[in-house]
Amino acid sequence: MEQPKPIVKITNLTVSYDGKTALENACLTIEHNDFLGVIGPNGGGKTTLVKALLGLLTPTTGTIEFFNNQGTPVKNINIGYLPQYLLFDYDFPITVREVVMSGFLAGKSLFHRYTAQQRQKAGEIINLFELTPLASRPIGKLSGGQRQRVLMARALVSDPSLLVLDEPSTYMDKESEGQMYRLLREINNHCAIMLVSHDMGTIVREVRNIACVNHTLHYHPAAEPAHEWFEEEVGCPFELVAHGHLPHRILSSH
Repeated sequence: MEQPKPIVKITNLTVSYDGKTALENACLTIEHNDFLGVIGPNGGGKTTLVKALLGLLTPTTGTIEFFNNQGTPVKNINIGYLPQYLLFDYDFPITVREVVMSGFLAGKSLFHRYTAQQRQKAGEIINLFELTPLASRPIGKLSGGQRQRVLMARALVSDPSLLVLDEPSTYMDKESEGQMYRLLREINNHCAIMLVSHDMGTIVREVRNIACVNHTLHYHPAAEPAHEWFEEEVGCPFELVAHGHLPHRILSSH
């Protein structure tokens, strides 16, 4: 059986800024078609890890290496990114289709002309996210959950090797969240996914592997819940109960 090839390899990564060390000595390998959940408390370094991966923060020490489909080292890979909070003027007159197609503009002029292939790809992604009836609607007229689907479509439209989602269910109700995970299972057939959340209960059922981040990183293959780690790091005892498609986290008194 062929061994999975890495697309990202993080080695002994330490990131400091504003005089503080936000992440220390972290090691992580993300493989092709991986579905990685990144969990940990607020302020523990999850966003720092993502920003370093995206090149938005310079590591103090350590390395981040990228690889193509053949396992050959490359300077960078195409990463689709959905941030937890996106500053966006929802009164700006831009349609769902235009927002999705703006995902092609990375490194290009705002006046870049889209190709016929790009327009076709955008239509396919819009359809995948069940946004076709809304394609001509201003994004400001959409619900929070619908906007998240539009922004996920934008992150995916350029065929990334890795899709990074930071708290993607923030504005979604439970039904929309369930639809999102069904979509992610399909998307995972074509690219790796890194799903960041502070709540282990919302992702443990779906992800393949887990990285626990609290100023350093502990890797748990095969989505082991890592209850002992979480209780020790966060200081809150809890139990995880999973049934159906919606895991539930039950906190003990603390």
